[in-house]
Amino acid sequence: MKTLKSVGLILILMVNLGSYAQELDANLQFRPRYEYRNGYKSPMVNGENAASFVSQRSRLNFNFKQEKIKLKLTLQNIRTWGDVTTTSTADKNGIAVFEAWGQYEFSPNWTARLGRQVISYDNQRIFGEIDWAQQAESHDAAVFSFHPKNHQLDLGVVLNANAENLLEPKTPYTTNYKSMQYVWYHTAFDKINTSFLVLNTGYEFEKTPNNLEVDYKQTFGTYLTFKNNKWDIDLGLYGQTGKSSDKKVSAWYAGANFGYIFTAAFKASLGYEFLSGKDQDDTDPVIKSFSPVFGTNHAFNGLMDYFYVGNHQNSVGLQDAYLKLNYFVKKWQFNLVPHVFNAPNRVLDASNKKMDSYLGTELDFTLGYTIQKDIVVSAGYSQMFASKTLERIKNSTDASNTNNWAWVMVSFNPRILTLKQ
Repeated sequence: MKTLKSVGLILILMVNLGSYAQELDANLQFRPRYEYRNGYKSPMVNGENAASFVSQRSRLNFNFKQEKIKLKLTLQNIRTWGDVTTTSTADKNGIAVFEAWGQYEFSPNWTARLGRQVISYDNQRIFGEIDWAQQAESHDAAVFSFHPKNHQLDLGVVLNANAENLLEPKTPYTTNYKSMQYVWYHTAFDKINTSFLVLNTGYEFEKTPNNLEVDYKQTFGTYLTFKNNKWDIDLGLYGQTGKSSDKKVSAWYAGANFGYIFTAAFKASLGYEFLSGKDQDDTDPVIKSFSPVFGTNHAFNGLMDYFYVGNHQNSVGLQDAYLKLNYFVKKWQFNLVPHVFNAPNRVLDASNKKMDSYLGTELDFTLGYTIQKDIVVSAGYSQMFASKTLERIKNSTDASNTNNWAWVMVSFNPRILTLKQ
């Protein structure tokens, strides 16, 4: 609490003592979420019981603006109710810095942003905030942006280390990527928006004892959107090459979504995603499985996170055909999304025979209700109907078990301070 008071006083003084036009905005977010997990991420194992818990995000956001300068500081605490005793003298996770960056405007078209920041582009398939996760995702980066009318060109650079070392460490930096560079370009032509991304990520690994190397993997591609009064279409195409842990990478991704607004209250979308993978009997050392890198993967391929949310890496890939049904009425929002999953590459049973490519069907139902502008209640229920092939991939015991997940979340987002001078 002393830390928060000190930060607030410093920022208020910055506004009161400056001679330039200044603005300070502060807001809070409290987001408790109850979850019931019964086969979440993987089919339920015989003899195991479902888990229930409440997690919570607590955030304090400061935004400061002065002439050509912008600053942002976001402090957060992530907790599970009960992870410390009621008389504990210390919090388990403490207060962490989610965002802490400064931005300078060289001209109306040129800016530079340095520090801990969210990097999010397009539909967040490759770069995203991962806001569903209570801790979310941010990067220590320098981002330079050129943004004249109808165009934006961003250049991002990252160099990570685990400490202020005097000498190069002898053990690999495995908790994060070692370096990153990317270029993102976006432009608009009438009803068409086009983006191009080239991303280079370097991960350190131990090639031989006391011999560390950094392999670089490149992700490149385009994202297109088209909108008119009724239609809403998007298309993404990405490839991956380079090396990872001394192995060559050759993978690709394709995704498309076609949406149509039937009425002011009802919209339907039909979509498909293909993420390349590798046959289980393929002995080629080349990595052929596409990785979404820093994407908000929870928003894709089913809300039960069976694929690409801390799992399903370097696997058989995925085909996901889905239908989105969205209905809005007054303060309510309802969504129903069925997914049909297939493996694009061979899955083998215990006797090395090819299994059916069908992985399962997932149904995701969510709803939201806006109590007032800064309080929203949302909830969801999902169920996975898993196949024997999915059971095999996940090393489960009985795909016929009921696999479902339910959650309820309340998000408070009040603005607590606005100062202008």
